Amino acid sequence: MNNNHNFLSGCAIAALAWSGFSAPAFAQNASEQVAETADPAESDEIVVTARRRDEALQDVPITIASIGGDELEKSQITKPEALAARVPTLNIAVGGSGSGGQMSLRGIGSSNVSAAFDSAVALDFDGIVVSSMRLVQSGFFDVAQIDILKGPQSLYFGKSATAGVVSIRSAGPTSSLEASLRGSYEFEEKGYTVEGYVSGPISDTLGFRIAGRFNKIDELYFNAAPNVAHPYRGEKNINLRGTLEWEPSADFTLNLKANYVGHNNNGEIRHTQIFCGANGLADPLHLLGGAVVIPAGYDCNAFDNVFWLPDSAVPLGAMAPPGMDNNGGVPFNDTDTYLIRAKADIALQDNLSLALVTGYFDFKSRGQDFYGYGGVMGVGTDLNLNRNQQFTQEIRFASDNEGPFNWLVGGFYERRDILFEAAQNAVNISFLAADPITGSTFDWRRQHYTKTDAYSVFGNVLLEPTENLELSAGLRYTKEKKMNRIEVPYVHRILSGPPFNFIASGFESPQIRFQDDNFSPEVSVKYKISDDAQVYASYKKGFKSGGIDNSALPSSGLSAIVASGDYSSLIFASETAEGFEVGLKSSLAQNKVRLNMSLFNYTFSGLQIQSFDPVAIQYSTSNAGQLRSRGGDLELRWKAPTDGLTLSAAVAYTDAEFTETFISNAGIDLKGRAAPRAPKWSGNLSFDWEIPISNSLDFSVFGLANYSGSYFADATTLNDYVQKDYVTLDANVTISSSNDRWRISLLGNNLTDKIYVNQASGRPFRQAGVGDDLALTQNRGRQVFVEFAVKY
Repeated sequence: MNNNHNFLSGCAIAALAWSGFSAPAFAQNASEQVAETADPAESDEIVVTARRRDEALQDVPITIASIGGDELEKSQITKPEALAARVPTLNIAVGGSGSGGQMSLRGIGSSNVSAAFDSAVALDFDGIVVSSMRLVQSGFFDVAQIDILKGPQSLYFGKSATAGVVSIRSAGPTSSLEASLRGSYEFEEKGYTVEGYVSGPISDTLGFRIAGRFNKIDELYFNAAPNVAHPYRGEKNINLRGTLEWEPSADFTLNLKANYVGHNNNGEIRHTQIFCGANGLADPLHLLGGAVVIPAGYDCNAFDNVFWLPDSAVPLGAMAPPGMDNNGGVPFNDTDTYLIRAKADIALQDNLSLALVTGYFDFKSRGQDFYGYGGVMGVGTDLNLNRNQQFTQEIRFASDNEGPFNWLVGGFYERRDILFEAAQNAVNISFLAADPITGSTFDWRRQHYTKTDAYSVFGNVLLEPTENLELSAGLRYTKEKKMNRIEVPYVHRILSGPPFNFIASGFESPQIRFQDDNFSPEVSVKYKISDDAQVYASYKKGFKSGGIDNSALPSSGLSAIVASGDYSSLIFASETAEGFEVGLKSSLAQNKVRLNMSLFNYTFSGLQIQSFDPVAIQYSTSNAGQLRSRGGDLELRWKAPTDGLTLSAAVAYTDAEFTETFISNAGIDLKGRAAPRAPKWSGNLSFDWEIPISNSLDFSVFGLANYSGSYFADATTLNDYVQKDYVTLDANVTISSSNDRWRISLLGNNLTDKIYVNQASGRPFRQAGVGDDLALTQNRGRQVFVEFAVKY
């Protein structure tokens, strides 16, 4: 990067650091010039919908971390991965292959190596649960609130919520006309963002909100591979949302939301560097049993933010399989996402309501990259198309009695169609010769079609036998059916014959079927110790259905399955969770202090695990016996006596380990070993200070320190890569008008440029028994923004 860029970035970092240390003196001087602010005795009540009702955060017997829209905007939190610093035990990472991302809570989650199954942490967008982890690559904007619910949430959110839920609620129409526009520039990655909205009433009964965001990053990271089309890989994001809310009477409200997200970048691999293993040497790439050996070409510094991602080797990128476009051998990724949601709330009687929630989700992603990670020439091509179309319908009846008894009953239906298509070079046979029939230089083209039908009925009763006691009991029944079909339109002719004996071109499998059903109960008791404090205890079960592995390659292994006629080895079982949680929620000192804590103990049976063999270049999906996750969470928020100052702290202890025999794909029993991405201790400390500095100007400063203990980054051996404990620092300073008409901010995330590892796996094309290089999926480095915003 040039000297001007380094100078500006350095000045910005210095200013942020100064603000953190000097803000108290600055604030004290300013306070002498203006009148005292009002005593903040009354805290703003946070409303959540964790039980599909509007309830105060402090009244819900669930461990919840809630982040408001103002904090998201103030700290430039525009992607799911940025949430991890705010929520202990939450781990979110963007990856290239397979599912495209991963989320875990309390040590429970899935990796990004395969798209074979749903995440254990559900993503809920405005009441619609979607399963595609590739959404973590896309940004969010104009958000009213994000709630992270920890522990199984199957009763209210259905399948795929065994570890928790990340619930995102977008902003809605306002009662008066509003408009906002803000723009920011980021110095480190050379990116800019423009975002705005217009909101207000169209008539007495109809309101609207239109919001949009454009983001472009020129230097997401530096690619040092020679002769590449993009020495700096970048990305573009477009977000659009329209909302209409119609309320013709007090008994009926219809809310419509239509979202579009466009995401484009210069390759699917995201922030993945190579660790050269114990020997400290860059292992060469061994292809075709060692007949072709390619120097690795990369350095062995896995934490220098310099990546080695070449374009296609000439013999492999000359021609894609029929019907596909490989962009001339240059890495790329194009993603389009549409999400439409309609929600009708109908008051049938004074104490009885009906909610109808209809959702349509359409996701399409095309991309290509080269997973050899060799700095000389790109091998291990993955040219893929992911298509996910989902329709959901939920209906809920709920009572609202003033007496001691209330209830909720509902039904849910989901239809999902998934196409996972990939043209790949796992053997790289075209180093010998192109396909003699088609001229293609790819090994194969495979297609997996999966259809899912899921049905649920659920209900809950709330009983308050006394003013201070609440009893809750609920049950959800789920039945799910899946059908999978494998098609292989093309296989390189050399591979389909001996000695390889791969599937022949034109193969179509019969329908491979899976079905399962489950009862997921939930019981809780809540007791008010006083008007400001309550204790609770809960017992829960969770469910995540099994299915058919869509990562199976058309290799000799699949040929053997086809010959036997038995496809059961491609089926993996369902995952269940069961356990207990106890907690305390309290608001003390006239609501100036919020203190929440909880203890939990959950057992996950049949934990769904994805693995990758870096020698055979083969994904596998299996069930890991049993994993136990236990520990505790503590959250403290204090409105300090100093005017405008809020101090916050959160800490979590997690003991997550495999408690039954689990033989990994390396043949190692992991029983007794800690789960991946499960630090024993994690937490954060923050302060937020907002004060007037004149009759027309306000000043605010925010700082956050996030800590994570050490953890394993994979689940393959007893000596997998361990990420050491680390600390990251965020800060921002803002000057704004007292009437909130404008503001200018300087923001920094990960100010010390700390690079850590979210996931590790064997680098593809290692030599069997010799190579030990690892591919490390990492976080983004330091980001420093300047932002200006105006509001009408």
